[in-house]
Amino acid sequence: MSETPKILDPLQNSAQKAIIDGVIDQYADIPGATMVVLNTLQEKIGYLTKPMQVYIANKLHIPISKVHGVVSFYSFFTTEPRGKHVIKFCCGTACYVGGAPQLIDKAKQLLGIEPGQTTADGQVTLEICRCVGACSQAPVVVIDEVNHGRLQPQKFSNLIKENLQVEKPA
Repeated sequence: MSETPKILDPLQNSAQKAIIDGVIDQYADIPGATMVVLNTLQEKIGYLTKPMQVYIANKLHIPISKVHGVVSFYSFFTTEPRGKHVIKFCCGTACYVGGAPQLIDKAKQLLGIEPGQTTADGQVTLEICRCVGACSQAPVVVIDEVNHGRLQPQKFSNLIKENLQVEKPA
């Protein structure tokens, strides 16, 4: 299994800290600023570390529990960097029954990582998600925000090899 790279805190990078401060300053005075700030920073930075969450809470003068509650509740927020490519496995009922566990096993075999991890080269992150609303296409895998339905393990293997040019780790 590949080793997870050390997470760099954007607050320690002057360019990223400037982005964080700019976003907070831009939205701090509007109602519902917490969600807007977190959404914008997720988009611009890519993830929301625990130190970032504390920093945001302090700057917005709200409890850290409120910021952490939002980040932990919504699945589109992440506290760690994602890979260049994100593969999400729908595990809603139809997809689960339709074969999602076999697709997850195939991905683990191909990439040498578990769901929630990123390959050592930073290319691919595997994630499990709830229903993506494409039940008639079950099982569904979302690769870089594109739905791929009615997948079987062999078809999934070819999809990965063709689109992401990923080879099984040595």
